Amino acid sequence: KDLRDALETFQQTFVVSDATRKDYPILYASAGFFKMTGYSSKEVIGRNCRFLQGADTDPEDVAKIRESLAEGKNYCGRLLNYKKDGTAFWNLLTIAPIKDEEGNVLKFIGMQVEVSKHTEGNKVKALRPNGLPESLIKYDSRQKDRAAMEVTELVQAVRHPHPNMHSSTHQASSVKSSIGEVNEQLLIKSDDRRGSLGASRTDQMNEGLPKRHRSSGFRSLIGLDKFGKSAQPEPIEFIEPEILMTRDEEMTEDGLDELDDKERLQEIRRGIDLATTLERIEKNFVITDPRLPDNPIIFASDSFLELTEYTREEIIGRNCRFLQGQDTDQKTVQRIRDAIREQREITVQLLNYTKTGKRFWNLFHLQPMRDQKGELQYFIGVQLDGSEQLEPIQKRLSEKTEKESAKIVRATAINVDEAVRELPDANLTPDDLWSNHSKSVSAKPHKVHSNLWKAIQQIRERGEKIGLKHFRPLKPLGFGDTGSVHLVELRGSGELFAMKAMEKSVMLNRNKVHRACAEREILAVLDHPFLPTLYASFQTKTHVCLVTDFCPGGELFLLLDRQPSKVFSEETAKFYLAEIVIALEYLHCQGIIYRDLKPENVLLQKDGHVLLTDFDLSFITTCNPQLVRPSRPPGKRRNKPLPPPFFMAEPVNTSNSFVGTEEYIAPEVITGAGHSSAVDWWAVGILLYEMIYGRTPFRGKNRQKTFANVLHKDLTFPSSIPASLAARQLINGLLHRDPANRLGSATGAYEIKQHAFFCGINWPLIRDMVPPPLEAPLEFVGKDPDSDNKDALEWDELEAGTTFVSDVF
Repeated sequence: KDLRDALETFQQTFVVSDATRKDYPILYASAGFFKMTGYSSKEVIGRNCRFLQGADTDPEDVAKIRESLAEGKNYCGRLLNYKKDGTAFWNLLTIAPIKDEEGNVLKFIGMQVEVSKHTEGNKVKALRPNGLPESLIKYDSRQKDRAAMEVTELVQAVRHPHPNMHSSTHQASSVKSSIGEVNEQLLIKSDDRRGSLGASRTDQMNEGLPKRHRSSGFRSLIGLDKFGKSAQPEPIEFIEPEILMTRDEEMTEDGLDELDDKERLQEIRRGIDLATTLERIEKNFVITDPRLPDNPIIFASDSFLELTEYTREEIIGRNCRFLQGQDTDQKTVQRIRDAIREQREITVQLLNYTKTGKRFWNLFHLQPMRDQKGELQYFIGVQLDGSEQLEPIQKRLSEKTEKESAKIVRATAINVDEAVRELPDANLTPDDLWSNHSKSVSAKPHKVHSNLWKAIQQIRERGEKIGLKHFRPLKPLGFGDTGSVHLVELRGSGELFAMKAMEKSVMLNRNKVHRACAEREILAVLDHPFLPTLYASFQTKTHVCLVTDFCPGGELFLLLDRQPSKVFSEETAKFYLAEIVIALEYLHCQGIIYRDLKPENVLLQKDGHVLLTDFDLSFITTCNPQLVRPSRPPGKRRNKPLPPPFFMAEPVNTSNSFVGTEEYIAPEVITGAGHSSAVDWWAVGILLYEMIYGRTPFRGKNRQKTFANVLHKDLTFPSSIPASLAARQLINGLLHRDPANRLGSATGAYEIKQHAFFCGINWPLIRDMVPPPLEAPLEFVGKDPDSDNKDALEWDELEAGTTFVSDVF
């Protein structure tokens, strides 16, 4: 009864089946399952889920599901299913086993999500002539990321049923819930479903033209799509938390408790990549590729799908002419064709039709996009529904309305142009995508005389190109968002390195090619004692590999966890944080926004100093370093000397992709307001809090709750753990929800380094400081004494990516 009561609080569509009986009969089905499929309880309970299969269900998909069930493993995949009335739909099925303490599978949870509207469907296998996917974004990967999060909640409910527990989706249904508050108060609401001119024009006049917009797909991915949309947008308001002291027992109210499973504990620390900037632009637009026959659509926004009523599967690979109808003015159509032929922009009004035949008056803007060589790359087509703004006699938009609205569609096209440049050119061949990984690496000034570089150079001097064969695997070190990492030895030298290997097919299928390429580009420019050195990069038939420094001290996260009280002293926290601030200052000077600071990504070198790693979620932009000369404050005596000038370097551009780690993500990333390097200073505040208090300040029982806490929850400091006023003030300054007022936003690392918390830090000589003593000392890992006898550790290409098997869960 407790289990049933607990499951009824979830609004997801799912079933629970009995893994101990033949054919896995269904024990429980949610109300959403009955609603989605059209079947009744009597027709479902006690049966196997195969009744959802039909004539066009792919037997290979079914075989994969059966294999996962037989082996008691997780599964996530899309297959064609059928409702009771025979309607076919694309079902994203996620299966998770429930095991007892001995590892025996007792139950299976099968969660279903209808993704017919947004999936590429059968087009997922469609390829361009160059061998790359036809669609610019792989949407199944996005849906799988969300499904993995939601099924974790269900697993927790089945393992530890509590009738009073509430799921994140159940909480969302309440107007007064914290998630509701997120949507109603802090997220910019979208225009109405048809993207009306009235709402857009009001948006422009009231708020000015926004630089970035979120997409409805983004709200869906973080679980905030359960709310209705309003036609009247509201500005983002950042409500600053009160600084509170709290008793220890109050700290567990919103955080993880003893019932949390390892899946959730792993999920909360894993880097997430929920959406690119392109996917978060909430406007009606498509991107076409004129280099392909018939200039087909390769990207369509969620808003465009809502406006036109088509599914993504129906329009990817097609020309936009399907929007035309009986009364579409062919002279206007010809003007668009002429603009395409002449590769120029144009803005026109014309009558278009939705899938069901509804007419809408479209203000259409076409804009060519060119690559760095000036050659035509894509066309961007932006639509704005002006049906409600037509002049009654002329049946057109007035000249004034057209002029105002043209500014909106052109601004949208500019935003799309900027966003799509973050992605690799779809016309590149698969080999071209990874060409940078095959380039030789040059030694940087500060490491050119190291033994590691000398060992690498000896191979090059023999005329050999460094590859996988030159390295012997010793042990796996872990895995990141886009690859596995191994400890390797350069054969014949005894020198140890860390090798990150990324499987090419996984990068393509999970929208991570641009992430992997960005990491290679970033590592190539780093030359800093607290950042990794790139010694070599190469590719095999299946993988791309990066060879960097091996840090025998392991992760700061593990060192923190080994401390008896799971916290550092303030002196220790100050030391590590100071070096991290220095590393971030260097990155920002290079125009790099890190975006994934957390203890797991801070490694410890053999001398005890830090090294930041994992740059696959980082953003590369530009930076204008400045020497700032302080001005004399008004009313001060002129004979008092001015402070010396200081150096400031912060990246100048913003991004709007949804990346980071759940507990460390800044508010502006969640709200979709566009973010700058200030997100790194927010993460510094979270990290300092975790080092001093042993946990992060905004952790929730699920991802949506964590995000709601980041946006709303008061910042509290446990009274049982002593912390100086300076430490609490620094944390509070760094965790300012408004990035414009956040410490570090005005003058970068300079103002952080001047904070009283860092009193005693000699910044120019910090690399020569001796790390403070620890209660549990630093433990070093390295080459096993008997590793020379382990013939089994000789690898082939596939072994370079062994940890890719199940990182969705």
